[in-house]
Amino acid sequence: MIIPVILSGGSGTRLWPLSRALYPKQLLPLVSDKTMLQETVLRLADIEDLGPVCCICNEQHRFLVAEQLREVTGSLGGIILEPTGRNTAPAAAVAAMYALSKYQDPVLLLLPADHVISDTEALSGAVAEGYSAAASGALVTFGIVPSGPETGYGYIRAETGGANMHSCRPVVEFVEKPDLATAEQYVQSGGYFWNSGMFLFRADAFLEELEHSNPEMLESCRTAYEKATTDLDFLRLDRGAFSACPSDSIDYAVMEKTSRAVVVPLDAGWNDVGAWSALWELNEHDASDNVLKGDVLVHDVHNSYIHATSRLVAAVGLEDQIIVETPDAVLVASRDRVQEVKAIVRQLDVSKRSEAEIHLRVYRPWGTYETVDIADRFQVKRIVVKPGAALSLQKHYHRAEHWIVVKGTALITVGGKEITLCEDQSTYIPLGTFHRLENPGKIPLELIEVQTGSYLGEDDIVRVDDRYGRLADRQDVTHPS
Repeated sequence: MIIPVILSGGSGTRLWPLSRALYPKQLLPLVSDKTMLQETVLRLADIEDLGPVCCICNEQHRFLVAEQLREVTGSLGGIILEPTGRNTAPAAAVAAMYALSKYQDPVLLLLPADHVISDTEALSGAVAEGYSAAASGALVTFGIVPSGPETGYGYIRAETGGANMHSCRPVVEFVEKPDLATAEQYVQSGGYFWNSGMFLFRADAFLEELEHSNPEMLESCRTAYEKATTDLDFLRLDRGAFSACPSDSIDYAVMEKTSRAVVVPLDAGWNDVGAWSALWELNEHDASDNVLKGDVLVHDVHNSYIHATSRLVAAVGLEDQIIVETPDAVLVASRDRVQEVKAIVRQLDVSKRSEAEIHLRVYRPWGTYETVDIADRFQVKRIVVKPGAALSLQKHYHRAEHWIVVKGTALITVGGKEITLCEDQSTYIPLGTFHRLENPGKIPLELIEVQTGSYLGEDDIVRVDDRYGRLADRQDVTHPS
């Protein structure tokens, strides 16, 4: 049985300001009306002998990942939560342990959640081509047939010869990102492929090779997995053990050191969507070779990507530019320098600015909230609660709250009493009073919250009950619940 393992732990900093730490690119609908995570799952439909999807993600993304998977699969196979990022090799190791505990002789198909593959039939064919080798103990990687001398990817050199140039072949070496002249030589030779970061191997075979090449990593992963706890639909790895694990990619930790590596060529319209220029390439162009998203007006603009999310964006006399607008940030960059967007994110991190982490609209398992206005001693938010959902039972030491219902019905607990509010009705939550907000209706509940007090930080919260299991979740305490 093939167990698809979706690696969804990335942060996508080069797609800032749309992609942010708590809402990264794989959870966004960047190329179609489905998110990149959902597209990754849907393209598996034609692969034979496929088992339930296993997804590995950052624990802060768990509710978004679960909801998106349910939308396209109707159920969850398994979601493994990483307390901190440790790159792809540890993620693959714990996925292998998980699969071995659930299935007999599982073969893992590891796929990053943030890639685009337009030809799903070619992907299915490549998986079928590599399956026999993987079942026999080989570690299979998929090498993208290069469309040009790309300097932004690592390359795989395959053993040449044989009648079928698209068949599974031994790997000779992995090479780092080349300069342009070297990349041109690689493409002309016909024996090099772009390194896709996609793999197919037996779970036990990968663990055997990891034990040979990095026993310290394997031991940390084993301890983190053995001490893992079940949290609702999630498997939460032990924080201490996993945090102590060495951080490395599958390539560096295993594939470059093993003698069992083979490569299957893949020509399937692949793109790793590593920067805004990739979205300019992937989306439909207008007559001036522009990609325009949202409310955008242009005059004498060419070869540009302009994305508006919350207001009108107008541009005049531009060429080869990237403009991305969100409610709290605007990016303007030359199309040939978008890889440097991560430098802006680093500056935001150093300055401890929230724009690197979250959007003004923040997603929670119960719905969303959006900051409308904030100043000294007050803050205004728009809160949307999904039907049947509820916030935690909580109190605040430094702020009071005023709630005004603008749509739907609210069931509110205040100081042990329950009240029901309809549209245009309001209530007051005194400082220090335990309270809960629920939506008992069948349509989304929308309300305006006005916070007043001496301190409005989101770490001013004490939970005593939460249906989403977040009472002991220290990562969530500093964010609204």
